[in-house]
Amino acid sequence: MLTKNQVPTPALLVDLDALEANLTRMAERVRQSGKKLRPHAKAHKCVEIAKRQIAAGATGISVATLAEAELMSKAGIPGLLLTSPVADPLKIARIVQTGAMVVVDHVRQAEWYEEAAAKAGRTVDVLIDLDVGDHRTGARSTEQALEIARAVDSAGHLRLKGLQGYSVHGSHAGDFAERKRVSEHAFAGAIETRAALGRESLAAEILSGGSTGTWDIDLALDEVTELQAGSYVFMDLAYRRVGLDFRHSLTVLATVISANHDKFVTVDAGLKAFSTDRGYGPEAANLPGTGYRWGGDEFGYVDVNGGAPRPKLGDRIEFIPPHCDPTVNLYDRIHACRGENVEAIWPVMARVQAPL
Repeated sequence: MLTKNQVPTPALLVDLDALEANLTRMAERVRQSGKKLRPHAKAHKCVEIAKRQIAAGATGISVATLAEAELMSKAGIPGLLLTSPVADPLKIARIVQTGAMVVVDHVRQAEWYEEAAAKAGRTVDVLIDLDVGDHRTGARSTEQALEIARAVDSAGHLRLKGLQGYSVHGSHAGDFAERKRVSEHAFAGAIETRAALGRESLAAEILSGGSTGTWDIDLALDEVTELQAGSYVFMDLAYRRVGLDFRHSLTVLATVISANHDKFVTVDAGLKAFSTDRGYGPEAANLPGTGYRWGGDEFGYVDVNGGAPRPKLGDRIEFIPPHCDPTVNLYDRIHACRGENVEAIWPVMARVQAPL
């Protein structure tokens, strides 16, 4: 059996014990709340993890892109939801073939989906995407959402299912109280829109949204029907900094490649090994008293502070990434480990099938 010490670095690892604990915890809490879980695969982009989420009780899987939808559909993952509005008829035709539920935030998008669904002889489930304060995508008002909902409802090959309200800001807004304030404010508008759909007898059985950063907050909102949290499977430094306590299952394994200085060593994991969008670097998982500095594309420095022992040449160090989603996107495989043993190697986006 392959061990961690035999894996070429830098490499992406997942601790199976921690991963399984995270999967179970989220699934049980969502089940107890009476809601559904449709976790977001943009965090992991991995069929094997999606299968484990479904096995743990998820009603389906959320995806962010056409490529993710096609990957999951081909693997037979049920209950797909593409959470991004699309404005390309060629993409839309392919999305329809995946069987995914989709979101729209403009009448023209509904028309494109109707055309593609009619041509394919399919019926497509649709949510109206709402702008709940981030101004990234979504209908800007209840009136616009109603206009879109009427267009979907009148289409012969579309089936209106409800609304999507996702707050980007709420996920990392600050401490629990601030995240609660932002998320409740964001969903207040979605709840108002849902009530307006009901007054016109327009379908609104689903109100989907939420994130890892507000998961326990959103489960307490009666009107929210399903949660899209995704990063809980891995955790990262950003979520730990706002107080979340899921286990860190995802690490990047690196090797000490130079140790010629008393107060720092150099590892083979730099800007190309971790996400750089958070404004801070990774953290060594089990080396208290050390800090990480960027050293270039392929290099990083591990500073030894106080009485911490200095790592030796050839030592392996695991790092917790600042942001799990874009870190995973840098790799083509995940080494699934139990203790020191590598039990499996899972492709990311099915990019490769090579053993290492």
